[in-house]
Amino acid sequence: MSERIATVSRDTQETRIRVSVNLDGSGKLNCETGVPFLDHMLDQVARHGLIDLDIHAEGDLHIDDHHTVEDLGITLGQAFDQAIGNKRGIYRYGHAYVPLDEALSRVVVDFSGRPGLFMDVAFTRAVIGRLDTQLFQEFFQGFVNHARVTLHIDNLKGENAHHQAETIFKAFGRALRMAVAPDPRMAGQMPSTKGSL
Repeated sequence: MSERIATVSRDTQETRIRVSVNLDGSGKLNCETGVPFLDHMLDQVARHGLIDLDIHAEGDLHIDDHHTVEDLGITLGQAFDQAIGNKRGIYRYGHAYVPLDEALSRVVVDFSGRPGLFMDVAFTRAVIGRLDTQLFQEFFQGFVNHARVTLHIDNLKGENAHHQAETIFKAFGRALRMAVAPDPRMAGQMPSTKGSL
C-alpha cells in the first residue's frame, strides 16, 4: 500500500485553513485553530487514531467560532478522502466504545462513499470552554460530506459535557484507525460487492 498522505487548503472570505494528514502515522498533532477546546479534541483524534495531523486555521473568530469549526471539518474530510485513495485493501468499517468516568460514547464509521451523519448527543452544557457544543455537529457534518463516509455518533451516557465530548472524539479516532487500517486478508481487493466505493 502506497503512502496515504494528503494536504488540502481551503481559503474563503471567512477562513484560511491548511490540513495535512498521514493515515499511517504515530498520532502526532501540530495544531493551531484559534479554538483551544477544538485543538484538544483534535489531539484525541490524532493520538487515538494513530493519525498524524498538521492543522493551521485562521478564521473570523471575532464573529464566532462557527465558520472555523465547520470549515475545518470540511477540509479535514477532503484530506481524508484524498489520503484514503481507492480504498482497496482497507477494513472499511470501524467502531469504538470509549468511556471517561461517567461518560460513554459509541462511534461507528463506514468509508462507504455515501455521506451520512447520524448523531445522537444531548450535551449537558451549551458551551465547553468558549466552544458552542452545537458546533460539533457542524464539524462532523463537514467531515462526513467531504470524506464521503457514513458516521454514527451516540453518547450513551454522561453528565459532564467535557467528558461527553472527549469520549466522542476519542471514539472517533479509534473508529477511523480501525476503518482505514490495511486488511491483510483483503489483499488489495475492494471491500464491496459493487467493486467500487
